[in-house]
Amino acid sequence: MITDPAEEALGSDNDLCPNLMVLAGGAAAIGVISALTLPWPVAIASTVLGTLMIAGADVDARTFLLPDLITWGAIVAGIVAAPLLDTADPWTSTAEAIGRSACIAGVLAIFRGGYAWIRRSEGLGLGDIKLAAAIGAWLPIEAIPWCFGLATSSALLTVMSAHLGGQPVVRTTKIPFGAFLCPALWIVFYADSVVR
Repeated sequence: MITDPAEEALGSDNDLCPNLMVLAGGAAAIGVISALTLPWPVAIASTVLGTLMIAGADVDARTFLLPDLITWGAIVAGIVAAPLLDTADPWTSTAEAIGRSACIAGVLAIFRGGYAWIRRSEGLGLGDIKLAAAIGAWLPIEAIPWCFGLATSSALLTVMSAHLGGQPVVRTTKIPFGAFLCPALWIVFYADSVVR
């Protein structure tokens, strides 16, 4: 969903709640896929992450906002899941998840600040920074570029499709980047889990 920059994206409390039908259907599908293809501890983690990401993508696509309950929930769930997913060295796994989370959020915060300084306008919201922290908590370092690559490629294809469809796309057109980052996080986590 691409909107005109003049349109305000202020969400009411109702707007910040995910569509229950979308959430229930998506969570059920992810739960079944995960249960059929992943070992149980990983399947449970995949289902929790997928459910949070469906909620985040749904809300962000409608409001351009990522609620703290979803972003912080994903960060905490990723850190809690780290030792459960790597029982051989749980303390190291937890420390690495926290370190990656802080580093990825820091890199995106620097990018956000640099963009705002150069362009004199906001390019990324704080919800995207918190979602980046969740990406760091859930994904191994080598998978993180795949997540951002998938999200940005999907966003670019959406913008190109909108432009080719006759929708005006200008430099200030707003794009709900979290709506692309959320599914990318789950897809990369799932794919990495299947490969392991």
